[in-house]
Amino acid sequence: MSEPATAREITAEQVEADLTRFLEEHTRSTWDADTDLFGTGGVSSMFAMELVVHIEQTFGVVVEGPDLRIDNFRTVRAMTALVLRLAGNRE
Repeated sequence: MSEPATAREITAEQVEADLTRFLEEHTRSTWDADTDLFGTGGVSSMFAMELVVHIEQTFGVVVEGPDLRIDNFRTVRAMTALVLRLAGNRE
């Protein structure tokens, strides 16, 4: 695992690519950035916790309180927006 990225280094493209790769490796399926991961049954709520840990460790952010809503993890794009917001990026 690589070192966490700093806020200045994070781009939407990097976050999206990393999250897509992580999902594909762990689910052995391909995912579109707008696919509802939970609505399709492709991801369980237990796996959501793995996503939280991955996001925190990879991007050096803390996901807590109201940010733990399932809607923030429903799609790759939603997770990307969450990471950028928590990292202070405005992309």
